[in-house]
Amino acid sequence: MRLKHLEEQAMFALKIAVENYGNAVFPNALIAGDSVITHLLHRMGYLKDGQAKVMVVDTFHLFPETMEFLREIEDFYGFKAEIFCAEGVPVGDKAAYDKKYGADLWKEDIEQYDKVCKVEPFQRGLKTLNTDCMINGRTRWQGFERAWIDQFENAPIGGGLAKCNPIAYWTLEDTFDYIAKYEVPHHPLHAKGYPSIGDAKDTIPIPEDGSTRFVNFKFEGDKTPWLDYASERKGRFVGLANKDGSTKTECGIHVAGAERTFDRDLWESGAVKNIESNDEALEIIKSGKEAIVAVYAPWCQFCQGMEEEFAKYAESAGVPVYKFRGDEERDFVSANLNTASFPTVNFIKSDGSVVKYDSEARSAEDFAAFEKSMN
Repeated sequence: MRLKHLEEQAMFALKIAVENYGNAVFPNALIAGDSVITHLLHRMGYLKDGQAKVMVVDTFHLFPETMEFLREIEDFYGFKAEIFCAEGVPVGDKAAYDKKYGADLWKEDIEQYDKVCKVEPFQRGLKTLNTDCMINGRTRWQGFERAWIDQFENAPIGGGLAKCNPIAYWTLEDTFDYIAKYEVPHHPLHAKGYPSIGDAKDTIPIPEDGSTRFVNFKFEGDKTPWLDYASERKGRFVGLANKDGSTKTECGIHVAGAERTFDRDLWESGAVKNIESNDEALEIIKSGKEAIVAVYAPWCQFCQGMEEEFAKYAESAGVPVYKFRGDEERDFVSANLNTASFPTVNFIKSDGSVVKYDSEARSAEDFAAFEKSMN
């Protein structure tokens, strides 16, 4: 009786989301709850007729089984997902990602990794698909961060997305009961001990020995470690911490502001001049004239954070001030502009030497003081 009620409730929520909005989009992470929602959308005919679009974010760090599973359910249900990944990288091209952003970005700065590989592609996907209602699989059972969510979250008055959480009131046991009842296709790693699946680099089985599994639509071993409150995601974000030292529990996608996207360059007007190419950068270095060059990436939160102050400094600087986008030329900026991370600000001396501004203080006054110290 409980499952029947939850199904009807979820389908009613999906009906409102899809039929009352013009562009309902389901960001599918291919975990258990999302497998349920995919099946419900299929039952209601919303996948084949395209009324509900499915999008997937490929972080380039997923388990190989994850994208294979996506292809399987695309064939099974007869839909095609829209795949989004890090900006400026072709879908599926891990080598291009490594070249542009660095293979170890997640080790160097996990918050930047989340922004580049998860949050920005997620936001760009919603924008590209003209989303007005986002369907997702968050539940109250997943933990205190989500304990108060309802089936619907209205769009902010100032603009943004409505959100539909059709299985908000389901437990994880409800989810697997549904999967078993309808023999729903689900992620193969559930059979290897994973209650939830994220990036391969920080996702582990629960318990770690893999003794709890979901195989052939039934549990093997003690299912309690999976089904207790807030246990579904215990194997996620393992070994990761936020910059304040707190344990990481969210990647940033399902937080306030998911409807916003950062889709512009930095210093698009004003006194900061753009360097168009490696050759132009070398010309400035070898010109015999002093200059300031900021090596940046537009997606970098620290570059964004200094945008206003650096522009203010440039207005009254005693030397020409330049910007050079370095995330697309990592080898060059590493070799010629002291750059291992963003932003990196350099003073170009008249003898062609390049001196790095070695401080995280980034006010207009700080940059002016750095320039003065070079004379």
